[in-house]
Amino acid sequence: MKLCTFEQAGVSRIGVVLDDEVVDLAAAAPELPREMCALLGAGEPALRAARDAAARAKSRIAQGSVRLLAPILRPPKFLAIGLNYADHIAEARLETPKVPTVFNKQSTCVTGPRDGVHLPRVSAALDYEGELGFVIGRRCRHVPRARAHEVIAGYLCVDDVSVRDWQMRVATWTMGKSFDTHGPIGPWLTTSDEVDDPHGLRLRTWVNGELRQDSSTKQLIFDCYALVEHLSTVFTLEPGDVIATGTPSGVGAVMKPPKFLRAGDVVRIEIDGLGALENPVIAEPASTEEIR
Repeated sequence: MKLCTFEQAGVSRIGVVLDDEVVDLAAAAPELPREMCALLGAGEPALRAARDAAARAKSRIAQGSVRLLAPILRPPKFLAIGLNYADHIAEARLETPKVPTVFNKQSTCVTGPRDGVHLPRVSAALDYEGELGFVIGRRCRHVPRARAHEVIAGYLCVDDVSVRDWQMRVATWTMGKSFDTHGPIGPWLTTSDEVDDPHGLRLRTWVNGELRQDSSTKQLIFDCYALVEHLSTVFTLEPGDVIATGTPSGVGAVMKPPKFLRAGDVVRIEIDGLGALENPVIAEPASTEEIR
């Protein structure tokens, strides 16, 4: 099942994607929660009800007539893993970590699968990182690797957009990873039952049609299940938490000369079976200067 959050006539709702159409769950199953984290938190009975309602729904909406939003509008936690592909470690000329390199992306950076990514007015060192992301579906702690698959609701594409000069100023990367709009996720959440092996998926990134990254999640050093075990040793994972698993080689910062993103560029990230993000880069608008 492909779960999405979409906007129509200025109202956001959750739905199920069926080919080129969307089933509005508010109409098809009004008894279900109306927000994605709440739906996931309601557990397997709610997901089963959503699946059944979508299958028998007589009314569907053309996908082209709605705006797809980030499936999880405001994740409780948005965590990411650095240096998790051997080829990326090699191109960055760094040592292989002995434990996962975990950092935080502020949840306010999350944006939709087709939305604009801001080129910050304070930096020209804007970079892309195509990544597999997974979403937690059950509140959990101390999850052994053998049971990690039980707490993963599904998988999606992530662009861990990075402002390299801000990232490398300090040892903790959060500031350079958390600019507003620098967390495109989606285009929907593909539930785990539709992903036979999350560690055998081809991942590709294009910039303006030029293929920059072409790898497979089988190259992950710490895979999704290992990450669940590691993270849940320290803190509780909650429904809707997003974990980005790291990027392969081919980022712009290590090219000679570096190929940073500019306004007008379009970044496309595609993972087999999970869909694609396609985000234009735009100059940070003046409207970001506001106090509320």
